[in-house]
Amino acid sequence: MTTKKLFDYQNDENLALFVLIKAADVRVAKNGKQFIAFTFQDQSGQISGKYWDASDEDVALFTPGKIIHLQGKRELYQSNPQIKIYKLRLATEEEPQVIEQFIQKAPVQTADMEEEISQVLFEITNPNWQRLVRHLIQKHQADFFSFPAAKTNHHAFAGGLAYHTLSMLRLAKTIAAQYPQIDAALLYSGVLLHDLGKTLELSGPVSTEYTVRGNLIGHIVLVDEEIVKACETLKIDINSEDMLVLRHVVLAHHGLMEYGSPVRPQILEAEVLHQIDEMDASITMMTQSLQHAEAGQYTERLFAMDGRHFYRPVNDQQLTKD
Repeated sequence: MTTKKLFDYQNDENLALFVLIKAADVRVAKNGKQFIAFTFQDQSGQISGKYWDASDEDVALFTPGKIIHLQGKRELYQSNPQIKIYKLRLATEEEPQVIEQFIQKAPVQTADMEEEISQVLFEITNPNWQRLVRHLIQKHQADFFSFPAAKTNHHAFAGGLAYHTLSMLRLAKTIAAQYPQIDAALLYSGVLLHDLGKTLELSGPVSTEYTVRGNLIGHIVLVDEEIVKACETLKIDINSEDMLVLRHVVLAHHGLMEYGSPVRPQILEAEVLHQIDEMDASITMMTQSLQHAEAGQYTERLFAMDGRHFYRPVNDQQLTKD
């Protein structure tokens, strides 16, 4: 008999299963009592739940990275799924203890992503860009291929950073083939480096949090620092136009300064990179949410997409819940 996962349960259905605590934020309710705002996770996805009247012992016991047995009921609150918690307890030694069994993973094997990205490196025809990108990918290789691309929202799963980058590379190659005026080598270099700072901004694939430098500096500035240091190591002139345009493409990839970029895109490849990044992130967020929606129903509201929700057509044959 197959064990049901979080998203196998329907609304208003009671549940009992083992899950991983992805996040546990301690807050204070209007009545002055503390509660824990949990995010529970297994390989089907993640759902929030509030544990009311939490004691100090509960706060100390139920921390991120712990595997627990959860009893409750799946409900909808403001169009978003959540768990009404009946009971929590830690898993015993005889029960599931392997965290990897509860973590979502990229749909492509790590070795396959490594191989495909490695082949793209040979298509970066500018020697300085290729040396620099190869150096930084190798420097951060273990984390680059295991980290998520975000704490929440898009590609927030193990290997998500590399998978997001690979998806963008595939889009970039198609777009560069359609528009020969694009400097493909610059675009590929920018794609490969644009989120590399996430390996410094985030804590890792399990119970992902922002590091201190991630909070205080952010991945865009962190990766620019890595580019500058790599230029020093490789004896590449940081003030050359090649390096200026590469740094610009990376620094501008969020598109708007209010979204974290210190500059807006001012060259063609910077704008294309920004649009590719937006497209891949948006499609991934919508797809994940639509896969959890019933045919003929709307998804939960997606905060990262202006609070919109999306309709899953009744006869949709492309989306599955697998």
